[in-house]
Amino acid sequence: MFVDIARITVRAGDGGRGCVSFRREKSVPRGGPNGGDGGHGGSVFLEASRSYHTLIDQRFQQLYRAGRGEHGRGKDQHGASGRDIVVRVPLGTVVRDAGTGEVLADLTAEGQRVLAAKRGRGGRGNARFATATHQAPRFAEPGTPGEVRTLQLELKLIADVGLVGMPNAGKSSLLASFSAARPKIASYPFTTLTPNLGVVNVPPLGGFVVADIPGLIEGAAQGAGLGIRFLRHVERTRLLVQVVDVSAEAEDPLAALATVEKELAAYDPALLGRPRIVVANKIDLPHADGLGRLMARSEAMGVAVVPVSALTGAGVPSLVEAMVRTLRVLSEEKPSAISDQRSAGREQAQDFVRSGHSDGRGA
Repeated sequence: MFVDIARITVRAGDGGRGCVSFRREKSVPRGGPNGGDGGHGGSVFLEASRSYHTLIDQRFQQLYRAGRGEHGRGKDQHGASGRDIVVRVPLGTVVRDAGTGEVLADLTAEGQRVLAAKRGRGGRGNARFATATHQAPRFAEPGTPGEVRTLQLELKLIADVGLVGMPNAGKSSLLASFSAARPKIASYPFTTLTPNLGVVNVPPLGGFVVADIPGLIEGAAQGAGLGIRFLRHVERTRLLVQVVDVSAEAEDPLAALATVEKELAAYDPALLGRPRIVVANKIDLPHADGLGRLMARSEAMGVAVVPVSALTGAGVPSLVEAMVRTLRVLSEEKPSAISDQRSAGREQAQDFVRSGHSDGRGA
């Protein structure tokens, strides 16, 4: 099961209270205060790990509680501190405060950690308050309570390229044609119900990661079909590949292109400003004048069009070459900002393929 949204409550441990105690021994009259300090509570941390691919653990375990600190004791014995809790989440997890919506962290690197709930501090025992003028204090500090927060977790997959388009446009077939991913493919709309990741290896240039996003329909911004829930997974992509079915049996290609553009703009207008490639898919089927009209409209907008057939493989090498060429230009423009993300996304995608997420078998 692919889960990309979860809400959890994290509770840090309370600090233990300090002790009020006095040394009482037969041979030591007026031994003075010897109350120990209380232990600190444990904190709760969130840590990114590529061993996890979805937020399914957080969907079913919604409360994480760190250990509380022990109280101080006599004979200057300090209480033990509580145990910290580390909650591991997938790479690409955005952590928000559920109450305010404030983004607390964006965990994109292996081992990256954020403090989710701060520990309570242990109280000081009465031995800490002894002075020359106040040699027998009969008070101690209570421990402070640990922080309690409700967090909203959102998973945004890390990918270089995002495949978007109408249902049944052939995005999953296209992903399977040039990568090792094996998503579910069938001849009916909404076959893809969750995003799929695939790695495209291009020796000697290395590889890049492609995300297949479930199909969009008109009104998705208002919740129609699968809505725009999964469009968060194209927010990190550097290149959008818009797949359009140009076969005679499909919807008018220009209308399909405009519908997807409209829904992308409704989600985030900045998405239409990213580099794009339009893929005219299913050229192996009769396509009348749909291909020509699509090419004319896209070229007038300055967007490249690549005709392909995901079924026969025709045009797929040209598409891969176009994606590599575009990504290379983008890499030269911002090499330092994307290198770590590309590496993390590639390993994440390879893990997805190995664990069966990309072929519809679930988690």
